[in-house]
Amino acid sequence: MSRTNVNKSLKRTKLSDKQSERDHRDLRIDKVGVRGLRFPIQVRDKAHAVQNTVATIGLFVDLPKEFKGTHMSRFVEVLNAHGEIIHVENIRDMLIELQDKLKAATSHIEMEFPYFMSKKAPVSGRESLMDYVARFDACACAKEVDFVLTVKANVTTLCPCSKAISIHGAHNQRGEVTVAVRFRKPIWIEDLISIMESSASSELYALLKREDEKAVTERAYDNPVFVEDLVRNVALKLNAHADVTWYKVEAENQESIHNHNAYACIEKSIGGEKS
Repeated sequence: MSRTNVNKSLKRTKLSDKQSERDHRDLRIDKVGVRGLRFPIQVRDKAHAVQNTVATIGLFVDLPKEFKGTHMSRFVEVLNAHGEIIHVENIRDMLIELQDKLKAATSHIEMEFPYFMSKKAPVSGRESLMDYVARFDACACAKEVDFVLTVKANVTTLCPCSKAISIHGAHNQRGEVTVAVRFRKPIWIEDLISIMESSASSELYALLKREDEKAVTERAYDNPVFVEDLVRNVALKLNAHADVTWYKVEAENQESIHNHNAYACIEKSIGGEKS
């Protein structure tokens, strides 16, 4: 059958809308939608004005109990309606558009993406790119929007107990720090990274020459921190930040002499904000 005949046949045939059919199980769904979409986005960069990257995106709405399903194609339509690159300033508009297009009371967007910063080695000054993970979680109820920024950074931690009891050296490990914040005014991703890295025994670098490796090793030895110290150091700096209204700090060390990881977490609301 030719394409013309197919189109004529479709026009004559009424396609059923199964998603809009009545559901009798009397159960509302909190979030339904699409996850795992990859799409180019543009985020603000403290050093270069903007940074282009690729996000893994999820789009969701609530589904009233009377409907059998949602219309998945409409989520992708909303995403693509804002052009070939998503600007994060459009997130609020996208949330409202999801509600309108899918007749929903609430909408949610999640975006996770690699974020790159140029760093200089501490002694040689050799420059290289470091990658981090950043994430936006935004939800809207009617036009009230809640936004959480999450950033992950890897660091070095050296064990204070090991240093105290050992004649030679001390065991160290790579730790992952995760900071999620709500804020009054936008906070730079770079500033959160700086808070995390300065709270550890040492920050990491993509490129180190021998003189740099010596400096980093000695810096870590002179600044031992438990995983508990790490989250407390970050929390103290967030407590002092004028624009942070809520935070959650997590740290997980991939222990080098144990067959388990060490973990700590602090969560706090500042000024009566919701947690």
